[in-house]
Amino acid sequence: MFIQTERTPNPATLKFLPGEAVMSSGTADFRDVESAERSPLARRLFQIEGVTGVFFGGDFVSVSKSDDADWQMLKPVILGVIMEHFVAGHPLLLDDAAQTAEAEADDGADAEIIAQIKELLDTRVRPAVAQDGGDITYQGFQNGIVMLQLQGSCQGCPSSTMTLKMGIENMLKHYIPEVVEVRAV
Repeated sequence: MFIQTERTPNPATLKFLPGEAVMSSGTADFRDVESAERSPLARRLFQIEGVTGVFFGGDFVSVSKSDDADWQMLKPVILGVIMEHFVAGHPLLLDDAAQTAEAEADDGADAEIIAQIKELLDTRVRPAVAQDGGDITYQGFQNGIVMLQLQGSCQGCPSSTMTLKMGIENMLKHYIPEVVEVRAV
């Protein structure tokens, strides 16, 4: 098995591509060891000193590190853990359910606007941020404000505010006049 690595816009996150599907659908974001209990691979990655986050996308695993950790030391260990996991055929998630947390309790009056927001996110935003090792998920819409959650390499990325405000917010405002602001939650 050959695992490729790619840099992301976030210097604290690397994207690992095992050359096969990681998540069959959805994504899974683990921000600490407690949240990783449902994933044997995420649990093992968190056992590596310096690992602070793990994110699973369709065909990649993003791993985030602490500021004082060095990729030169971490990368070979992470590659070994990922390779061992996939070669052994272990399950990615114990409950085999994706953690795509989307707010479903939105106001019915805004249903059409919400559908447009989700469509733009799914077709224009999420594929682009997935290339960078992350994801952005819809969390709600209220009083013209779209709430989004940054995951994977997007979380804590130095350019995430610029992407959110100049990219996503401007695009949503352009196509959907009811949108007045985009916020990360």
